[in-house]
Formats: sequence, structure tokens, C-alpha cells
Amino acid sequence: MPLRRLASWFVIVAAAAVCGVRPRPVPQKLEATLAALPVDTTDAGDEVADEVITIDWRLLSTLDVRTGAPGDSLRKLVGRRVRVPGFIVPLEDFQDRAKEFLLVPYFGACVHLPPPPPNQLVYVKMRGTTPLSWWAPVWVEGVLRVITVKSIYGSAGFQMDGERITLYKERG
Repeated sequence: MPLRRLASWFVIVAAAAVCGVRPRPVPQKLEATLAALPVDTTDAGDEVADEVITIDWRLLSTLDVRTGAPGDSLRKLVGRRVRVPGFIVPLEDFQDRAKEFLLVPYFGACVHLPPPPPNQLVYVKMRGTTPLSWWAPVWVEGVLRVITVKSIYGSAGFQMDGERITLYKERG
């Protein structure tokens, strides 16, 4: 089993080396495959709940990894609905559907040692099982919490109650 895991991550690292680690446009074929992502089930009458704040990894990095204290700007977003870009790292081999996964800032982030620091890992727990794309960049929306969650790939400094996943597209 460890040999199988090593082989699968070797393929991912090789693909990252060939393709680079920046988010790239999603191929049309993959976009069609992932078109059936979960819909947001938030109560439409609640205007505050409908507000989704887009954040980036620079803001998440303001979490002090020694003390676990969030920076001032980050503290204001804890418990709110946010949207974060990144790549999915399944917590089991060869998953195409999952309820739990890690969100990382760049492709292949958890396949090397040491893993990224806790302020660069978000443990996501979706409301239901969702299709996963661990080759393409995505936006993950949900309620952000500052909670340490340990996994086989490292300790995440954040937990997100995931509500929706959409394919990443650059603004332009």
C-alpha cells in the first residue's frame, strides 16, 4: 500500500513539474466533467448569510503558527462565509468524490516534506459528498474557522465547513 501511494504522488509531482504550479485555465473537457458541482443551499432570505468574502493565502498566512492567533484582518472573517482559491488534496488515494479534503495554495503542496505550515492548509468538510478535481484549481466556499486539524499530510490551521466548489477562473 505505501508503494502505491508513493507511485500516485510521484505522478502528481511529475505533472506539477511539467505543468508548473500556477493555476491554469481549465480544459473544456474537464470543465464539462465537473459541471455538476453542489449548489449553495443557504437560505436566500438571509442577506448576511449570502455575502461571500473572497480571501487569499496572504491573508490566511497572518495566522501565527506558534500561537494559533489570527491577525486582525483574519480575525474579523472567522465564522463568516468566505471563498478561497486553491488545489484539492484528497485524504485517501485516488478519490473522485469526498466529504473531507485539504485545500492548499499550489499544486502538489502536500506531496513533499516538510508539508506547508498550518497557515497554508485548510481542512474542508463538505455538507455532502462532492466530486473532486485535484488536477484543476478551484474556489471553495464555506464558513471559516481557526481550528488545528491533523491529517496524514500535515496540520491544518483552518477548518472550513464547505458549501460549494467551483472551478477557478481568473478575473479579467
